[in-house]
Amino acid sequence: MSYPERYLSPSEAAAQLGVSTKALRLYEQRGLVAPLRTEAGWRAYGPAEMSQAGEVAALRALGLSLTQVAKVLKGDPKFLEPALAAHEATLEGRIRQLTDSLKTLRTVRADLTQGRPPAISELARLVQPATEVSVAFDLPWPWGGERFELQNVRPLNYIIGPLGSGKTRLAQTIAETLPDTSFVGLDRLNDEGAVALGRMDRDSSLKSRVAETVRWFTEEGATTSPALLALIVTLESSKSVALVIDMVEAGLDQDSQEAVAAYLRHRGSDARSLFILTRSSAILDLTAVGPAESIIHCPANHSPPTLVAPYPGAPGFEAVASCLASPEVRARTEGVIALRPQIA
Repeated sequence: MSYPERYLSPSEAAAQLGVSTKALRLYEQRGLVAPLRTEAGWRAYGPAEMSQAGEVAALRALGLSLTQVAKVLKGDPKFLEPALAAHEATLEGRIRQLTDSLKTLRTVRADLTQGRPPAISELARLVQPATEVSVAFDLPWPWGGERFELQNVRPLNYIIGPLGSGKTRLAQTIAETLPDTSFVGLDRLNDEGAVALGRMDRDSSLKSRVAETVRWFTEEGATTSPALLALIVTLESSKSVALVIDMVEAGLDQDSQEAVAAYLRHRGSDARSLFILTRSSAILDLTAVGPAESIIHCPANHSPPTLVAPYPGAPGFEAVASCLASPEVRARTEGVIALRPQIA
């Protein structure tokens, strides 16, 4: 990877690396990158700093925690093997999908030479990704029955809106409509994770997977808690094709929320779809939204939910940004309810 022979600002460096400025700050806090300082005290990234940050970003893309990244950079390669094995499995899955598509294409072409034209639906399947999922339904109350359609559901989908905007009802309807999809409500926090602990005690394989994931989270800076454990057990135990999780940040401190955000993004572009309800800027960092993510906004006035692009000036962006707050602010404003204007 090559970079221009000049010093870059944090925003320029982040853009070239494909990460957020928040990620760069986190790399710096963990001692993984040491940006230079201008005479005015501003951070600057030269070729050496960009190379170093690029190595960190590449290891993070393989799913390593920041603690594991630090150990690899210091010469300990033991964390690379499982990460590379998982990446190999992902690539092999994509190869199988492409092989199946190529086989279908050749069959269609052979039929065409024999005078048997293919059905339009066959052609549509050839040009659409094999993993593409879509959902469509008539919106429930509090909307007026308008049609809601979401094409090409991404691996990570955020559902955003102020309290009272109907986002939970939308999430429940998505879970009811999408095949083999489960809704995970706030009842996961009941009894301080006792249900989650009981489930692990009955399943040694699940217990092992949860222990490994908990280790990843703690290395990422998370605080082990009943709420975090319940969330991890849910993610590791569910066999549903897709999950809808209500207020994923519930019961988690800021460090834990940031670890959750990193974990969700590092699952890979071919991971099962997740719909995450959140109002936390630690979970949804608008500067870090990637191509495998989407934002669904439920307006306070109960207009139909819409997809919002993650850049300033896009329709709905400011409304989404206004719904998000840090964990500390969220705790102070939890009782604020959106008001629906009355029409005279």
